[in-house]
Amino acid sequence: MEKIISPKLGSSLPVPCVQELAKESPEIIPPRYVREDLEPPAPAVKEIPVINMANLLKGDNEELKKMDIASKEWGFFQLINHGVSSSLVEKVKSDTKDFFHLPMEEKKKFWQEPGDLQGFGHAFVISEEQKLDWSDMFYIMTLPTYLRKSDLFPNLPLPFRETVEMYAEELRNLAMKIIEYLAKALGIEREHIRGLFEGGMQAMRMNHYPRCPQPDKVIGLCPHSDAVGLTILLQLNEKEGLQIRKNGMWIPVKPLPDAFVVNIGDILEILSNGIYRSIEHRAVVNSEEERLSIATFFNPRLDAELGPAPSLITPHNPANFRTVGVEDYFKGLFARKLDGKAYIDVMRIQMEDDPDSYSVN
Repeated sequence: MEKIISPKLGSSLPVPCVQELAKESPEIIPPRYVREDLEPPAPAVKEIPVINMANLLKGDNEELKKMDIASKEWGFFQLINHGVSSSLVEKVKSDTKDFFHLPMEEKKKFWQEPGDLQGFGHAFVISEEQKLDWSDMFYIMTLPTYLRKSDLFPNLPLPFRETVEMYAEELRNLAMKIIEYLAKALGIEREHIRGLFEGGMQAMRMNHYPRCPQPDKVIGLCPHSDAVGLTILLQLNEKEGLQIRKNGMWIPVKPLPDAFVVNIGDILEILSNGIYRSIEHRAVVNSEEERLSIATFFNPRLDAELGPAPSLITPHNPANFRTVGVEDYFKGLFARKLDGKAYIDVMRIQMEDDPDSYSVN
């Protein structure tokens, strides 16, 4: 059998460990992290929609309509009664926190290598002058298994490795159910969705946001939309930090106990031909304590073609986005810095475009 080589989707320049910076100089913010143009959040006027997975599984059409509306109008919802065991979720929280609090000498064993994204470090850093986010990241490919970094995943400390393994399986199953319900609401054939997402690429971004003496001067994660298919976010502690852009304002998201925050990614916006929208969001930090979260990203297979679903395209509703290979799409993504919804704008079909001149890189 031919050996499958894990593709290199991108890399990021090395950055300091913010957790260590915060320990060494707790009252000083290095200039590269200081932002002068941060927009303040709006008062929390309305909570994001809440979807009950148990009702969806019972065939409740009203719940499906609620999820459809949430995906169109918000691009975000909180998911309750999701079926992932509370004991596993609690184990994920405690083991991930322990992992981030390993001694620096231990964490160095899991640092990003040049030309790779997996490990401790950051993503989307493409220049030495670029402003940096007040956070540390541990990024890992979890599924399919051939994408796992052979000298990283097997060497993760126990029980953390086993916990990540179980969590990855549970969230793959959950993500597939969510996407199939979204496809049903859109009128996309189930076979098309399965052909695109079964065996798809799953990755986890574990985020640590250290406390900051002047939280209004830094950003934990700069404004962006997720370039993926679907994101399922688990907040590891009770500190708020996620904010979404709604009607030109930054709205704080208050996480519900035992709920996941789910958001539509750029890939689902493309697949739905713009019916569903990926929404800009950001993470802020605070001066009292650290905040931790895990974003699990679910994507199509790397060998698939990405474009608007054929069933949504008619003479009166032409394609708004190009069709490209999924692997090329991700290579183009990681060659850029995070910048709002700039990457999906590259994918849009413009009337004056020369179709032969297009590239996602």
